[in-house]
Amino acid sequence: MKKIYYLLILSLFFIQCKKSEPKVDDGGKINDSIASSKNLNVSILIDLSDRINPEKYPNPSMEYYQRDLEYIKAIKNGFIDHVKSKKVMQLNDQMQIFFNPEPSDSKINDFAKQLKVSFDKNTSKETINLIDEKYSTLPEKIYQSAIQDKQYVGSDIWGFFKNKVNDYCIKDKHRNILFILTDGYMFHKDSKFTENEKTSYLTPELVKSLKLNTSDFKTKITDKGLGFIKANDKLTNLEIVVLGINPEKGNPFEGDVIKTYWENWLKEMNVAKYQVKDADLPTNLEPIIKNVILNK
Repeated sequence: MKKIYYLLILSLFFIQCKKSEPKVDDGGKINDSIASSKNLNVSILIDLSDRINPEKYPNPSMEYYQRDLEYIKAIKNGFIDHVKSKKVMQLNDQMQIFFNPEPSDSKINDFAKQLKVSFDKNTSKETINLIDEKYSTLPEKIYQSAIQDKQYVGSDIWGFFKNKVNDYCIKDKHRNILFILTDGYMFHKDSKFTENEKTSYLTPELVKSLKLNTSDFKTKITDKGLGFIKANDKLTNLEIVVLGINPEKGNPFEGDVIKTYWENWLKEMNVAKYQVKDADLPTNLEPIIKNVILNK
């Protein structure tokens, strides 16, 4: 009886040891997915097309470029909260802003360079406060410069996913999050083409021509094979949040069409997690943005 008792004790001991062992992958290396989830790599892709033009698309409650600025502020606040929640020795986080194509205004590009920030074990509290201040002032200068310049060259979002997103927005051993500030339409002269019934662009004119203005728009999209052309398929380590969907008036289903295009596209490109949100007031979207960053 005693022998059986000791055998049971030994079995429990080995089971407990097994549980406490670090997870190992097929190659025999320790799985660092838990540590990686604590390291943030946050990117913001800004659509600087004429959607931000307050003269062409005025909104008396709050201009669209001002909404963008508040979205960026919420992203920054969530990121800073994340950084402050970690011990200094654990810091390995970064945040940056991108445009595609790069604006011709060198000032805007210089502001963007200043907004590429990283935190490590040598980061001081003063540095964190300085970065907090930069993200509170420089984004507005970017938008004001673009609006005053009035050279709206469009935004090549499709080209960004095809050629840049893997290098710019995905970092090993990090939780990678990409926020895209756009009205949801996609167009650029350098990335405009068609494959069968799919396109690399989406405009109000295209939605009209496809007659996606009735409640059966999803059936039409599926049956006709409509949507964005796949630009990538290696995005399993990327989370994406699209903010600012702003459909043109006249078609009650326009916004739903835009979201369906985006959601199908992101799913096809194997994006890990994604959300597509309207150009809602920042007070409504701020909790969603922070929850994404803090992984709640």
